[in-house]
Amino acid sequence: MILPAQFTEIPPEKPCFLANLGVDYTRAGYITAMSEGAIADRLGIKSGDLIQEIGFDSDVDQALRQAIMAASGEDLLDASANEVVDAVLLWFRDGDGDLVDEMVDGLTFLSEAGALWLVTPKVGREGHVEPSDIQDAAPTAGLAQTSSFAVGADWIATKLTTRFGNSAQKGNRK
Repeated sequence: MILPAQFTEIPPEKPCFLANLGVDYTRAGYITAMSEGAIADRLGIKSGDLIQEIGFDSDVDQALRQAIMAASGEDLLDASANEVVDAVLLWFRDGDGDLVDEMVDGLTFLSEAGALWLVTPKVGREGHVEPSDIQDAAPTAGLAQTSSFAVGADWIATKLTTRFGNSAQKGNRK
């Protein structure tokens, strides 16, 4: 990603708002990567969290997987795990099957306050999933889409939560 023209020359001695977001940048102004800690923080991963991974294949972002495992201190659980998990990492590409079915399967062992992170290829990458497909599938699966952001050179993560997950955690469920 190239920053707008006003950010193309960032002197190394001057602080940049991007550094406060955990983003590494070069003098030329290109965003090179978010630090591992910043990615895990943004995903809400904490030490001891159990994370289930669904849709793993050879094309997944290994740096993202490593960042999640480093933050949680736990290995990722595969799709066959039968434990209640704090988050689900669902890798999904266009052509992987029915998105609603995959989302519903991801909810099976997700804790009530947990998040399902749908990780899809970016625009222009093989297997890109249209945002409108995610917006259509989420409510059908009983999920609400809350945010999306880049988690690597080729992947975008979209946070999906149960509609009552956060309010139930706070005791506000009606």
